Amino acid sequence: MIARPKRLTRTDATVDRLRADILEATLVPGDALAEAAVAKRLGVSRVPVREALFTLEREGLVEFSATGRAFVKELTARDVHELYAMRQTIEPLAARLATPAIKRDATVLEANVAATCRATSLREVTRLDMEFHELILIASGNARLLKAWCALRWELGLWLGQFHRLRESRTRDVREETVRSHTELIGMFRSRSPAACEEELRRHVAGWKDWLPAIDDIPGEE
Repeated sequence: MIARPKRLTRTDATVDRLRADILEATLVPGDALAEAAVAKRLGVSRVPVREALFTLEREGLVEFSATGRAFVKELTARDVHELYAMRQTIEPLAARLATPAIKRDATVLEANVAATCRATSLREVTRLDMEFHELILIASGNARLLKAWCALRWELGLWLGQFHRLRESRTRDVREETVRSHTELIGMFRSRSPAACEEELRRHVAGWKDWLPAIDDIPGEE
């Protein structure tokens, strides 16, 4: 018997809609998310909105003030540098573990790059960029590494969307650069050793470094 797709609850649908609005910058960091206003805009009651806001807080996309008001999270310099450090920890190791599987079959990564070539919006490029890296985590076969990545997925998506919009405003080359760098990574997986792939992925993630915010004002950072 073929299992029927799970039907989304109103809370699930509300989470999906608000998450998309945040990641696509329809709702921007600092925007208030008053339950009544959000419920009216989405055509639902306040209960699924309240539950959705708690879910999005756990995902790192929403924060609550001391008085209980919800806002779209604004990533601080510390947040961004911590996310960068986590990527540098998780992804190179995943690349080393994933190399044998990708060397055998890189079809899913190639399909992702082809879709990126066809993307007609920056938000689609961002989604596909995140998907490409998640596919490497999946190919690693390490469930705990993938779990760690998934715990950061939406905050990483928030930062990557901001990064892409900033870079696009300056260079107009985000899609082309994403396709180029990911095509190079696929070639790397096909031809190089696991250790070399680990080091190359580390360099790939380090490409973010020039775009990280200043951390001069963060206590304990140098």
